[in-house]
Amino acid sequence: MSRFLRWTAAAAAVLLVAGCSGGASGGGHDEGKRGGSATGTGRTPAAQAPSATDLPATLTGQQLDWRRCKSTGDSAAPGDDWRCATLTVPLDWSKPSGTTIRLALIRARATGSHRLGSLLFNFGGPGGSGMSMMPYYAATASTLREHYDLVSWDPRGVAGSEGVRCRSDRDIEAAEAVDTTPDTPAEEKAYLQDAADFGKGCRKAAGALLAHVSTTDTARDMDLMRQVLGDRTMHYFGISYGTELGGVYAHLFPKRVGRLILDAVVDPSGDTVGQSENQARGFQRALDDYLKSTGQTPEQGSQKIVNLLRRIDAKPLPTSSGRTVTQTLAITGIVLPLYSKAGWPRLTSALKSAESGDGSQLLALADDYDERDGSGHYGTTSHSQRIISCLDDRQRPTLAQAKRLLPEFERISPVFGAFMGWDTAGWCHDWPVPGQFDTPEVSAAGAAPILLVGNTGDPATPYEGARRMADELGKGVGVELTWKGEGHGAYGNGSDCVDSAVNAYLIDGTVPKDGTVCS
Repeated sequence: MSRFLRWTAAAAAVLLVAGCSGGASGGGHDEGKRGGSATGTGRTPAAQAPSATDLPATLTGQQLDWRRCKSTGDSAAPGDDWRCATLTVPLDWSKPSGTTIRLALIRARATGSHRLGSLLFNFGGPGGSGMSMMPYYAATASTLREHYDLVSWDPRGVAGSEGVRCRSDRDIEAAEAVDTTPDTPAEEKAYLQDAADFGKGCRKAAGALLAHVSTTDTARDMDLMRQVLGDRTMHYFGISYGTELGGVYAHLFPKRVGRLILDAVVDPSGDTVGQSENQARGFQRALDDYLKSTGQTPEQGSQKIVNLLRRIDAKPLPTSSGRTVTQTLAITGIVLPLYSKAGWPRLTSALKSAESGDGSQLLALADDYDERDGSGHYGTTSHSQRIISCLDDRQRPTLAQAKRLLPEFERISPVFGAFMGWDTAGWCHDWPVPGQFDTPEVSAAGAAPILLVGNTGDPATPYEGARRMADELGKGVGVELTWKGEGHGAYGNGSDCVDSAVNAYLIDGTVPKDGTVCS
């Protein structure tokens, strides 16, 4: 079972380049959750964050021991420019003197003489590893590095920071056979049982940590990180889910906001159902643009793909590896190339091959998304994504509610609607810990201006989210910049207008006029 919102544009590009050899994971929403709802909406204000003076000196007085980074099981060690360290944070932020956990950090020092401080990056997910992503993104951020130390980290519950693996590789592969758009009572039962089994595996693997991996917990980790790094205010670059995290940080610590850039903005007003609708709409838009580029009308091209998916649902496609492509794997394979326009030719080839009865290329794309390597080992991003988003999301639509929503989902997206509609019930079904809110609180009265970049062709975080985030941050805080482009994210994606505006904001403090459009 997968949600789509995980990867940033840069990560998608890395996967597309590396994908010819296979490897990556099906996971959840990114960067998205929440909007019109079957179970009602509401907002739970975040509890008051402890001030710096309330924290024990063992936390605030930490001296980070920066050393050369080591390789991990999923990635090689980065180059000589990079150093790694660990930060100690409370397991439970309501008990800052209690049990602690450790977070993995990575940093490359500023290259210029006019250093402005640290620039903290979160690349999305939830559940994406900043430790592995930051070195890849450094070339995109080279201008920023002249003025900032580039810093990222694995959030709690992710990879090097108490990372959680909820099921084995063998069980993940077996779950590929579960129909995530069930057609019979037996398939519905298997779908919900798989979801419940995943939650049980997470509880066993994570223990007490499972109740302390929320976005709010991570935002508080960020502020301790800021203090230990020696920065008076927070300079931050959040992408995809990282924009929600940035909004929550601004709400908790409005007076500590320095220069925050939020790119590929999550709609903070959307609840569980609303965010699923947003993503169905966003991916259908991206697919429509792709279909137009091939000379097809969106209606005809979508129907052709729907017919292909129906045939695969009835009879999975064979592949050269001996594995078969189920409907869910096929949808995942179609989704990945939509994250970046550079992936469109690969989608064309995969669909053509699938139409002729060979699912090998669709499987390679799905494996890229699912972080599956050639030996059958899967990454853990989808696990982390789910434990974070299910702790955040309080709403738990039932199977009956999801069924009632299906016609609207299918109207929004003939190709992705059913998948996203069923997902509202399956993603957090029978989850071991309760969720915290319906929608995240991001109001940040008194904060410095925060720059939000929305991309009209973004599949995972539709561009309307930027305006809604600006409205909820508050008057004079949220400043919207729109790019009429394609792909997930805007900075470094081919627009000199966007790149110049972001650089001017982060380096010189120049805030563009709200509503500026880059075409």
